[in-house]
Amino acid sequence: MNVMINEVKTKSRNYTVPLITITLLFFMWGFITCMNDILIPYLKQLFNLTFFKSMLVQFCFFGAYFIGSMIYFLISMISEDPINKVGYKKGIIFGIFLSAFGCILFYPAATFTSYGLFLGALFVLGLGFTILQITANAYVSLLGSPESASSRLNMTQAFNAFGTTIAPVLGGHLIFEFFSADDGSFSAVATRIPYLIFAGILLLVALLISQVKLPSFQGEEEEAIKGLGALQYPHLLFGVFAMFCYVGGEVAVGSFIISFLEQPQVMNLNEVVSKNYLSLYWGGAMIGRFLGAISLNQAISQQKKALYMIGAAAAVFLVIFSIVDLTFSQISFFLVFIVLNFIAFFIGKSAPARTLSIFASINVLLLISAMVNQGELAMYSILGIGIFNSIMFSNIYTLAISGLGKYTSQGSSLVVMAILGGAIVPIFQGYLADTFGVQKSFIIPVFCYVAILIFGAYCTKYLGHVKQDADAKSGH
Repeated sequence: MNVMINEVKTKSRNYTVPLITITLLFFMWGFITCMNDILIPYLKQLFNLTFFKSMLVQFCFFGAYFIGSMIYFLISMISEDPINKVGYKKGIIFGIFLSAFGCILFYPAATFTSYGLFLGALFVLGLGFTILQITANAYVSLLGSPESASSRLNMTQAFNAFGTTIAPVLGGHLIFEFFSADDGSFSAVATRIPYLIFAGILLLVALLISQVKLPSFQGEEEEAIKGLGALQYPHLLFGVFAMFCYVGGEVAVGSFIISFLEQPQVMNLNEVVSKNYLSLYWGGAMIGRFLGAISLNQAISQQKKALYMIGAAAAVFLVIFSIVDLTFSQISFFLVFIVLNFIAFFIGKSAPARTLSIFASINVLLLISAMVNQGELAMYSILGIGIFNSIMFSNIYTLAISGLGKYTSQGSSLVVMAILGGAIVPIFQGYLADTFGVQKSFIIPVFCYVAILIFGAYCTKYLGHVKQDADAKSGH
């Protein structure tokens, strides 16, 4: 990779402080993104929407990722890579400011009780997060050796998942209870103060990042990087499709969990209770990402990995238990998924592509179980998907941009563009839910995870051959 660190002691520099700072950012955007899962049932009731129309929340939010990434890609193709020109730090701060502006727009949307204005605010918020996805993910992958990129990104994504775990409980309490109308009815004004608070916190994070000295990475090329160079890599193109399917599947499942648990044949729960189970779905992703950060770290021995993973799983499980308003017996089933997650990691043998295929195959089975079963078994199946989603984003992302060299940022923008899946897949599932029922609509995510399974198998073979060829050329 033609990337250099424009500072002294490039090899020995400690990146702990920059990584912690960026991790805080990951937490916040995970929290705010997951608030969409609270907004969907809330706005559905407020505006008396169909499932299809309520999924416009995700369509506008994640559609902004596609449009923003497309603009970025076209600029990099016609002119030069914007991040390579201005630097990652400025790009991150700009993304935060745009995200905060999107949160502020919730105030007029709630004041005028306009669904269109809500969707517009979500679109602006999504544009801000697009910039963060392009800059922050690539930045984390550069903060250390390429071999440990998946491990680092899993760690930061784990704190992103911590935000998604807290959001249903805290955000749901703010909107469904604390700021709701006195008579318990749905009112748009309940969203005004929470999103102003989110905007304020984002601006504080931007201030913190502006004060922290972050290492500067930039390409050192003889000429500006132009054209469609990133498209010459087949694993990148397949990775873009896999990311489309992953984000689409994860968002669709999360978006429908509250509605799924409301079904009489499943659990017949209301929003106040089911939001706690939604936290378990995202909490599973947090557990899996912490375990993934350890499992995919090539510098740790197998014995130490086992001990660290057990300790991390126990600690995170206790954190989740302290967050959700559920008894131990109500969440004890999750211990089974943690054990299964352990087994899957060790079968994957710390190989990102192989582990990706294993996790995707498990999610296919869990979705089928959720479709054909009822009651607690159906609920457990759908909630268990979260822990096996855990490493998918980071693994797909790092596999897709692996070996792109000077086209890394351009390739990253293409992968982030694929987050469009979060806009498209829920819309299709919403249509099926209106037509055939919520439970049968989960056939859509099944196809998504099958595609991810195939991508993992492809990368196991393709990238293995690429590495062998590189080693042969270098004489190793």
